[in-house]
Amino acid sequence: MRKKAGPCLLEWRKLVCGVMIVLVPTSLLAQGTGRALLYSQGGVWLNGTPAPESSAIFPESHIQTQKNSTARIDAEGSTVTVQPDTIVQFEGDELVLDHGGLQLSTAREMRVRVNCLTVIPVTAGRTQYEVTDVDGKVIVVAYKNDVKIHSKVPLTQTSKQKATLDVFVHEGEQVTRDERCGASPRPVEANGAILNSPWAIAAGAVAVGVLTCWALCRGDNPISPVIP
Repeated sequence: MRKKAGPCLLEWRKLVCGVMIVLVPTSLLAQGTGRALLYSQGGVWLNGTPAPESSAIFPESHIQTQKNSTARIDAEGSTVTVQPDTIVQFEGDELVLDHGGLQLSTAREMRVRVNCLTVIPVTAGRTQYEVTDVDGKVIVVAYKNDVKIHSKVPLTQTSKQKATLDVFVHEGEQVTRDERCGASPRPVEANGAILNSPWAIAAGAVAVGVLTCWALCRGDNPISPVIP
């Protein structure tokens, strides 16, 4: 019996080892900051190619969902639902949203950045919030605990320095912001010399007209008050 059981036990060990070799690396790669697992059921692209049902993702991974598809990102302490028609880049503890919507449930303060705006949980506790970027408008909804919208705006039109501005979104509230708050200001058009402006030209014409009328109305009377 032992002779018959030996080969069977050996084959069983090989099978178990083979399964562990396939499964364990994927789970290990998804652990720790900067790594996650992406789950999808079709209609999702990962780095420009159709995504499998499950795949490990790393920083700078690009995820795109079609109009009728969603995806889920499971990172350490965070779960993200990628809504339909969304383009997002995974950056470990931050998601860079290009277009679409994200729903987050995080206990590790995972952030969402949209252009110059960054949505940040204000507590280390479990925070649930949603960020949507459509037609240049960013909508932030706080479902559980508060988040803040951190933005950088130019100090002046000619200054390259930027001031920071924080807007808090309390639990149960919704705030809308323009995603282009950090765009470079439009150049100010020069008005030219003040004497060449329409207002200066009009004022000069009026002055000339008044002097001409005054001279004609006096007729032949000399300018000097003394009559010869």
